[in-house]
Amino acid sequence: MLLISLEQWRALVGVVDAGSYALAAEALGKSQSSVSYAVAQIEERTGVQVFRIQGRKAVLTAEGKALYLRARYLLSEATRLEKAAAQMALGHEAELRLAADIMFPPAMLIEAIQRHAADRQTVRVEVFETVVSGFRGLLEDGKVDVAIAPEVPDGFLGEPIMRVSFLPVAAPTHPLHKLDQVTLHDLRDHHHLIIRDSGERRADQGAWHVSQNRIVFSQTSTSIEAARRGLGFSWFAETLIKEDLKTGALKELPMAERARRSVELFLVFRDAVGASPGVRALAEALRSAVRGQSSVSSE
Repeated sequence: MLLISLEQWRALVGVVDAGSYALAAEALGKSQSSVSYAVAQIEERTGVQVFRIQGRKAVLTAEGKALYLRARYLLSEATRLEKAAAQMALGHEAELRLAADIMFPPAMLIEAIQRHAADRQTVRVEVFETVVSGFRGLLEDGKVDVAIAPEVPDGFLGEPIMRVSFLPVAAPTHPLHKLDQVTLHDLRDHHHLIIRDSGERRADQGAWHVSQNRIVFSQTSTSIEAARRGLGFSWFAETLIKEDLKTGALKELPMAERARRSVELFLVFRDAVGASPGVRALAEALRSAVRGQSSVSSE
């Protein structure tokens, strides 16, 4: 069986898109006879009539339209393959893997991925959303290329990327809001909503756990919804609850001590020295997203 080349499929698509053999030949930089021959070869080798004469015009048959649509997809995939190969030749991996602590604002994370993907549409990015020490095993086992984490483990290199502020909040109807001032002792009588450490070797979070009456969630969104419904109190990243504070769905607790807290997040590389251009580009996209949001917040 004789195979049909990409150039022949390109000729078919060109004729349909341009509307005539002459215009297709001009667009493709070929002679009209070579374009006609390419389409004729497709018909001969497939046994399918691509065009039929209707008046003075050649129009697609139903079978021809099906071939045309598949040919367009084939050519698109071929272009994507060529771009992917070119990126790989420059040192850009086909897949990048990122561990991002849930404290890192989702809007910044999405913006960074959009920035990175804009020039590299053929690359895949896999994001692991981690809690507290969850990033450690991923880095140590080489399962991610870069991580946004609350610390830089021994043996790795990292840099500060942003500081996240946390506010103690509860629903306006929560009993704690009936107090003029809330102490740490007061908190012990109420449910503390916390997020489960996703690491296998869980870190000590004693300073954050102020009550034995804990309700543990795996997702921040679930914990915030629980707080809205009055189930308990918690410290949430300010960036995640801005709208809730504006609408009054959540209200900052009138703490007498240790009210607001903050955590430094770091950009940590699996291999800082040997990081590929693709990894460096993703890291720069993350930095740019943080800088962009920081400038907006300061305006």
